Amino acid sequence: MQKILKEVGEESLSRNFCEKLARKFSRDTGRAGKPGMQWTQVRSWFQKKYQACKDKATPSPPIAPKIEVDPTDVSVSNSEPENFSAIPKGERLLDISDLEFEAKSSKDGAWYDVALFLTHRILSSGEPEVRVRFVGFGAEEDEWVNVKKAVRERSIPMEPSECQKVQVGDLVLCFQERRDQAIYYDAHVVEIKRRLHDIRGCRCLFLVRYDHDNTEG
Repeated sequence: MQKILKEVGEESLSRNFCEKLARKFSRDTGRAGKPGMQWTQVRSWFQKKYQACKDKATPSPPIAPKIEVDPTDVSVSNSEPENFSAIPKGERLLDISDLEFEAKSSKDGAWYDVALFLTHRILSSGEPEVRVRFVGFGAEEDEWVNVKKAVRERSIPMEPSECQKVQVGDLVLCFQERRDQAIYYDAHVVEIKRRLHDIRGCRCLFLVRYDHDNTEG
């Protein structure tokens, strides 16, 4: 995957390219019995790696737009809570310049990269929420998420040479692959077996416990 990224660069983020690669991976004999790879999973991996490469080459990260929403222009569906107070016109909930974010979906508890912050509101409880659009998903998958509990700066992929930074007890974002899904969840490191690296890279073994279901892997 790393070699492909170096060869094709930004082209690796296109949907057509990711769909072809996902089909190729899904047909691989080494994945027999495992769920088919989705193109959004492939693009998510390339996006994280591509951004990490850009961050190393560029002194400052790309600037994301600031949120400034007129609450009078926002329509709320019947399925959303009615007891909330809108933020006064012109007031900003978040200054997200120079930052990229990920948000936790209330549907499956997994973390996804945020493409857009669409609008925001304050519930009657005083809790701030933002409506987000996830990278690789359409408007039908937009969600309201709690700013304090379900939004954070985007996780940075680690290089194999950085494995020594990981310690038992650390919170990490891990790719959990099952028969019916393959997505990113929060997990804590419970055991580490350090091994010498070879030409293939890091050979260490990390045992993690996923926060959402307490399974280990």
